[in-house]
Amino acid sequence: MRILIANDDGVFAPGLAALHDALATLAECRVVAPIQDMSGASSALTLDRPLHPVRLPNGFIGVNGSPTDCVHLGLNGLLEEAPDMVVSGINLGANLGDDVLYSGTVAAAIEGRFTGHTSFAFSLCSRAEDNLSTAAHIARRLIESQQTLQLPARTVLSVNVPNLPLDHIRGIQLTRLGHRQRAKPPVKQANPRGKEGYWISVAGDVEDGGPGTDFHAVMQGYVSITPLQLDRTFHEAFDGLESWIGGVL
Repeated sequence: MRILIANDDGVFAPGLAALHDALATLAECRVVAPIQDMSGASSALTLDRPLHPVRLPNGFIGVNGSPTDCVHLGLNGLLEEAPDMVVSGINLGANLGDDVLYSGTVAAAIEGRFTGHTSFAFSLCSRAEDNLSTAAHIARRLIESQQTLQLPARTVLSVNVPNLPLDHIRGIQLTRLGHRQRAKPPVKQANPRGKEGYWISVAGDVEDGGPGTDFHAVMQGYVSITPLQLDRTFHEAFDGLESWIGGVL
């Protein structure tokens, strides 16, 4: 098994190193990750400039691009042998509910859909590194058992680990995505020369976080696993649209 590891926190992030160390004895692991922090990059591809991969002393490859760029290159000729699966993370910070729309961690796993194997995105629900070993242990256990998975093609599993010591984790729950309220307003600031700009503010509070959601599972001390599908067609809207377009022309 050959695993391509990527992330959005950057090639020097502690979560990336922890994930690599956890999986290195299970499979042949190759790391291709952004040179800088690309959190919130979603599935962006860099099309306005060339990408220049750089091999670091530890063998990791840094790319001046997005998480999706990294996996795209890794699957399409950058590496000597094509990976069998893609694992992304470990992100320092949760990717719950609507976060998956913006997450570069999840986007890297989504780009891994072309391998034919289930892709994984791992996130620790904290900006601190204290319990990174918990997330790394859980990542290893899940990847160890992934060969028994029977899922539809191109499924992505988003895994969120509570910020707890391993012996405080209550178990694993399968969850659906919850939902957040609208994000807080952007923060307007002026630089020392008087030019105004905006900082994107923090994510909105939880609006739908009841039992069965990823928010609820993590708050109760459970690892949340949410299967994501890539077909974003809103099938339930077809009936209403059929009657609408019938009278347009």
